[in-house]
Amino acid sequence: MSHASEARSEAKPSEVIWIVGEGEADERLDRALAALAGVARSQAQRWIEAGAVRCNEAPARASQRVALGDVVAAEPPEPVPLALEPEAIPLAILHEDEALVVLDKPAGLVVHPGPGHARGTLVHALLHHCRQLAGVGGVLRPGIVHRLDAGTSGVMVVAKSDAAHQALSLQFRDHSIERVYHAFVRGTPSAASGRVERAIGRHPRERKRMSVAAREGREARTAWRVLERFVRSGAARLEVRPETGRTHQIRVHLASQGLPILGDPVYGRARGGLPAGVVLTRPALHAARLAFTHPTTGERLAFEAPLPADLVALAQALAAAET
Repeated sequence: MSHASEARSEAKPSEVIWIVGEGEADERLDRALAALAGVARSQAQRWIEAGAVRCNEAPARASQRVALGDVVAAEPPEPVPLALEPEAIPLAILHEDEALVVLDKPAGLVVHPGPGHARGTLVHALLHHCRQLAGVGGVLRPGIVHRLDAGTSGVMVVAKSDAAHQALSLQFRDHSIERVYHAFVRGTPSAASGRVERAIGRHPRERKRMSVAAREGREARTAWRVLERFVRSGAARLEVRPETGRTHQIRVHLASQGLPILGDPVYGRARGGLPAGVVLTRPALHAARLAFTHPTTGERLAFEAPLPADLVALAQALAAAET
């Protein structure tokens, strides 16, 4: 779920400036800088120790926490990658104007470049679709305000200007953006609704996973309610509303309640609970609705994306098993 906004107009010739986004807020500065600059944490720590980093114009400490909207400036001793090649990847555009793009991201599309994903990401597609995005949101994440996991489908908003990026980032910080997901889970909760308030951080042993048992967890809140129960399959369809934006938040919180998302190979069992004949290649999680205030007009906008074909097939198979 983020991200940096590079303010080139205020930077010195050798300096790069980022605005902390939702994905980095509340992190230690060294972790946040590593994410913003696309470098290893150890390298970010070296920059800080060398006095090459400032936060809000003050000398930086690796352990200090950053907040959404903080300005992080660095004079890295080696070049920062500045260019990504646009790629003609089809996009399902729900809305577009001078300030932003709203799209329906398909499952399997990685949002921004990272280890193992140097090409073929949503960022590459956006650069082809909106040439003016270069520099908005950081050199590796142009336009990206929030993120969906690669396996999650559904509605995303992308900023086309620094002003729009900052305005949308503030809405994410203030939790004034409405986000509604649909999740198919293993388990049939007896309650009609529930709420999870458990901090989330890196798993103490498996660094690629998140956990509610982390030593340095960040506050996280998720509300859910049952839309359908599939008793014979031991499954349910939930409406989920995350109130914070932590990495893998919905997947981790639901799994912690004994309701792992169907098809999730990390926090559940990829095959566990699926009806006979149904194959899922990703977690059954879909961002169904996104509502926010337009950063320029002030109008309240809402966008919805229907369930994609694989989740429609799953829903039909679960319903058929009940008859």
